[in-house]
Amino acid sequence: MGTNSVASMVVWEDGKMKKADYRRFKVKTVEGANDFASMHEVVKRRYGGSLSVREEKGLPLPDLILIDGGIGQLGAAIDALRNLGLHHVPIVGLAKAKGEKEERIYSPGIREPLILSPTSIASHLVQRIRDEAHRFAITYHRKLRGQALVTLRKPSVSNTGLKTKN
Repeated sequence: MGTNSVASMVVWEDGKMKKADYRRFKVKTVEGANDFASMHEVVKRRYGGSLSVREEKGLPLPDLILIDGGIGQLGAAIDALRNLGLHHVPIVGLAKAKGEKEERIYSPGIREPLILSPTSIASHLVQRIRDEAHRFAITYHRKLRGQALVTLRKPSVSNTGLKTKN
């Protein structure tokens, strides 16, 4: 719905999820629901800064960036990396065609996606990573939404009209 827009980053390393390196992002500059602009902002924020700043934060460049989305989201992420001078970082997009079960891997400069069999080990791996990113983002979104609801519903003491007698 475009409210409390968030994104997440999960890390798969040495055959398992590395939760200490997960990051969550509140989308700051995008109004409403705009996947492409949100993807651009988050990739730029995550990989922005000098190499020494990224290393200080414990965020080295990955061996591969897996974007949740098709050609449009991948293009937005590639554009953000290019703007940062990181055009050499390997990146792919992962998406399903509407009504299809097969995962599609979109690669920069290759028109046709690689189609993964639903039963393949590769398909199960990328689905697991994507599902973890979704879980992490949804948890953060629910937290922000809950905080917003509490803030909206908090009664104002000065407007209660109550008086006390001593």
